[in-house]
Amino acid sequence: MIQKAVIFDMDGLLIDSEPYWQEAGVETLSLFGVQLTPEQYHSSTGLRTIEWIDHWFRYFGIDLSKAPDAIRQIEESAVEKIRLSATPMDGVEHIINFFLKKNYKIGLASSSPMKMIDVVVNKLGIGPFLNSISSAGELDYGKPHPQVFINCAEALETSPFHCVCFEDSFNGMIAAKAAKMKCVVVPAPDQYSHNKWGSADLKLRSLANFNELLLEAVWN
Repeated sequence: MIQKAVIFDMDGLLIDSEPYWQEAGVETLSLFGVQLTPEQYHSSTGLRTIEWIDHWFRYFGIDLSKAPDAIRQIEESAVEKIRLSATPMDGVEHIINFFLKKNYKIGLASSSPMKMIDVVVNKLGIGPFLNSISSAGELDYGKPHPQVFINCAEALETSPFHCVCFEDSFNGMIAAKAAKMKCVVVPAPDQYSHNKWGSADLKLRSLANFNELLLEAVWN
């Protein structure tokens, strides 16, 4: 019998953490006299902090020797902001229960470091339902590279072909499709109508909208 699995991204999908990552990133870049537009920020969501800083430091010509301190500042600030203030995204309880009833293995694959994942998993109370957690934090490459999803599938002892991934970012969608997984995207409201989601197998406005018919449509 084929064992199917579902793999969830974390930031912006299960927890409303993106505003706090954005705050931490914008605050840090402002120390170097740089102000990102909302469009610039959204173009780089889904990247690990190390890649995010490298991208914008190079773009704005900031001294790369200052990158390690900037990375540390963003992550420490974001962890604290999210621990104190972030709330679950709509439909998290529904989607977890849906796949538990389907006897799917459940994984989490995030660009965030494990210290952030631990905070969020504890905050959401979903630890007992996760069969595997994968972080791209220590990998050679983060999303849009597919390695974090491939690692999660291996830990779930499931083929990527039998995994459906839920993502909210463009970089995450590209990573999931590169891993040969089905991908359901749940974009931020101001990103929903963009035409960049064409590679996804399904696009939703909320996890709460997912149902049996949509699952069948994804696999077919």
